[in-house]
Amino acid sequence: MIVLGIDPGIALTGWGLVRKKANPELINFGCIKTLPEVPSQERLFKIFEDLEKIIKDYRPKIMVAEKLFFNTNAKTALAVGEARGVIKICAVRNRLPLVEFTPLQVKNSLTGYGRAEKKQIQAMVKILLGLSEIPQPDDAADALAVALTYCFYHPNLEK
Repeated sequence: MIVLGIDPGIALTGWGLVRKKANPELINFGCIKTLPEVPSQERLFKIFEDLEKIIKDYRPKIMVAEKLFFNTNAKTALAVGEARGVIKICAVRNRLPLVEFTPLQVKNSLTGYGRAEKKQIQAMVKILLGLSEIPQPDDAADALAVALTYCFYHPNLEK
């Protein structure tokens, strides 16, 4: 089973694909980048188009996204919320189940500690996927962390 993890954002939307197995395998990862000088509706459409292509190319069976837990900057929170809306539309349009995890759930799943630092999570992504270095940019590593969380929270589902 291929799991598509998403780290929502308006400037950078991280994505990561893993094959769900006893030891999950990396398939691919990357980042959808949009430019701040471009109108927001065009940025959101780029996220939509690029996600559609990723889904078409890799045919994941499930999409997993990080929940927006809390953000002190209301403008940033609204923009991320809009990107999350685009992600949800892509999931429905492609008949993909969508599972969401809070940052706390991701941290607990990968490190066993809900207050783990971002670098600890990224180091665990590297270790768990047998990589020689931490995936870059950070948003892609975060997307892989979300995909891995699904694999660990649902170990007995279809492999």
